[in-house]
Amino acid sequence: METLISEDLLLLVLDDTKGAVTGTINLPAALGGAVLTELALIGAVEVQEKAGMWSTAKVRTVADARPEDPTLAAAYDVVAERPRTAQDLVTRLGKNRRDELADRLVARGILARQDTKVLGLFPTKRWPTVEPGHERAVRYRLTAALVQGVEPDERTAALIALLSAVDRAHKVVDHDGVPAKVVRKRAKEISEGAWAAKAVKDAISAATAAVAAVAVAGAVAASSAS
Repeated sequence: METLISEDLLLLVLDDTKGAVTGTINLPAALGGAVLTELALIGAVEVQEKAGMWSTAKVRTVADARPEDPTLAAAYDVVAERPRTAQDLVTRLGKNRRDELADRLVARGILARQDTKVLGLFPTKRWPTVEPGHERAVRYRLTAALVQGVEPDERTAALIALLSAVDRAHKVVDHDGVPAKVVRKRAKEISEGAWAAKAVKDAISAATAAVAAVAVAGAVAASSAS
């Protein structure tokens, strides 16, 4: 059974040994964007035409396109409630998503779950890798596209677009001597490329732009509070 794009994204940002998220990232927004991106990729959602110059494009479900996967089906139901902006949806769809996706990966034997306490008081969860084969395959495809110039398939391109939106594309591949700025540029080129049908690409672009916007807003808020 194929993993979800959101599951692959989570694997890429988790430290394999510690089982915790590495670096600074708005993980809920990134995972919400990944779920919305996958719905777009399978043709379950689309972007409505703007009603006017000052209106904001909304995302809506495609009739009779509810996915069988329970995570995607639940996300589809949220989108089906009423048309919402992509930025609203990535926040809604990302809420509590980490634990759900991690537990799915535990069930597949890719991660293990460890319940611990910080300072012996505060409960926390860790998901170290126990079967690295799948993540290695994902990183191999990303490296081929971002470092070696191989044209990615749609799912890999969508994952690259999400990684680019949160400025992590250059951190998940073996550079093999290629500068980080070149990898970043390649990721941006792929994310903006014509690798999917226009309607699908429009929805994915809305999702990744929303992820980037939420990440920037969070960074600004954190900076203001410090």
